[in-house]
Amino acid sequence: MSKRLQVILDDEEMAEIKEIARSQKTTVAEWVRRALRAARSSAPSRTRQQKLAALRAGSEHAFPAASVETMLDEIERGYLGGPS
Repeated sequence: MSKRLQVILDDEEMAEIKEIARSQKTTVAEWVRRALRAARSSAPSRTRQQKLAALRAGSEHAFPAASVETMLDEIERGYLGGPS
């Protein structure tokens, strides 16, 4: 089911949006829907608390890792196609 959304804009802002929509060969309504979808997709999908909880859970694990110098050396050799 579709819902209607009413947004009040001043004349200058509405004129600018109409011009942008016209230049993109679309309606103002479609331009607004696209803008809202883009804003929604760029919004964080997790709360700050959820992100911190994930970091805390991840930090409880211990994984073997080489020194930073060794890892950087291995990365460089990979880029340069050097011996493994």
